[in-house]
Amino acid sequence: MQIALADPGSPDITALLTEHLADMHATSPACSVHALDVDRLRAPHVRFVAARDGDGALLGVGAIAVIEPVHGEIKSMRTAGDQRGRGVATAVLDHLMGVGRDLRLVRVSLETGTSEPFHAAHRLYERAGFTECGPFAGYALDPFSRFYTREL
Repeated sequence: MQIALADPGSPDITALLTEHLADMHATSPACSVHALDVDRLRAPHVRFVAARDGDGALLGVGAIAVIEPVHGEIKSMRTAGDQRGRGVATAVLDHLMGVGRDLRLVRVSLETGTSEPFHAAHRLYERAGFTECGPFAGYALDPFSRFYTREL
């Protein structure tokens, strides 16, 4: 598996992100969907990465956004459906933590959903050392949002 900075506008990545946004809207009310679209993932304060196999097939994606000088946020974590359970998300998250260190971030936080489809994400983040926290960076308490944070 190779993980590197990537353009979220690449056709295969855009397809995966479109699937991601559709799933977010299917599992949460629109006002509780905080996933970023391709244009917002291209913002200068966002580092977007893609994981690919040796043949170049897309395995998963993720991003880290700088939200304060020493605070980052994990965004748009998504593993291709046929790759789930193979460690892709763990590898992407680990890579993003490295990007955060390179950016000299001290803390990384994230928002995710609360319903059953998000339970695997909760386990992933908790295994990676994230702990639950309150809303950050303009988020509000929301029964459809769960917040996590960890120091780097």
